[in-house]
Amino acid sequence: MADDFWLRCWGVRGSTPTPGVDTLRYGGETTCFEIRAGDALVLVDCGSGARNLGGLLVSEGPRHFDLLFTHTHLDHICGLPFFKPAYDPRFTINAWAGHFLDETDLVDIICRIMSPPIFPVAATTLKAVTFKTFKAGCDIERKDGLSIRTIRLNHPGGACGYRFTYGGRSLCIITDHEHGDPEIDAALVDFVAGAEVMIYDAMFTDAEYETYRGWGHSTWQKAVELATRAGVRTPVLFHHDPRRGDDELDEIGMAAEAAHPGTLVASEGMILRP
Repeated sequence: MADDFWLRCWGVRGSTPTPGVDTLRYGGETTCFEIRAGDALVLVDCGSGARNLGGLLVSEGPRHFDLLFTHTHLDHICGLPFFKPAYDPRFTINAWAGHFLDETDLVDIICRIMSPPIFPVAATTLKAVTFKTFKAGCDIERKDGLSIRTIRLNHPGGACGYRFTYGGRSLCIITDHEHGDPEIDAALVDFVAGAEVMIYDAMFTDAEYETYRGWGHSTWQKAVELATRAGVRTPVLFHHDPRRGDDELDEIGMAAEAAHPGTLVASEGMILRP
């Protein structure tokens, strides 16, 4: 449908994949999102969840799409070497990153992880991919009715948040991010204001945070606090700690729902419609 707008989660875990009996309901794959806006397709991050998404896209047939990275830590790029469309010359993929704090290019990072002896297949075999770099804070220009705004986040090495708007509805992806930088925090309130959906880094709880201050991640309490302050309808807790099992995420979800009715805990396969 021309006005259809939705996001599907293919990986919601932080830091490392966590297969096992304790993560069956919420999933153990790392970050990967699929966004559909009318005929447009945009992916965000290429963590381990991208392997399954790639299989789906190949079955649908060749097409053009954009792949946006929040940043290039391993849990957000480790799926690219196993992402089938990237090797298929029938596809056209523009891969973007805007988080770099120096003159590093996205292709430089991918070449590091895809080179012998680390990986047997070189990055030059990704025939479908063109690598592009921008600066967080810029808009990504499009001609299909989908608006993409970006913002700098607080994370070691840098990170980039995204706001997607289509047909007057907005969803935001804010990960990996640590609250506490006054300038970034103030800008973030304006950036997510009024969004129907906000996916937010909730790796820790407030009680845990002091132990992990400076690691580049936030808490579920800060997620609902920001959502309330900015008038976000549905905050979605994301980037789950790899030590966190399904039962503990259930408990966090109940506490977050009580603090901000409508709050969701991200899970693999979840579809969000702004």
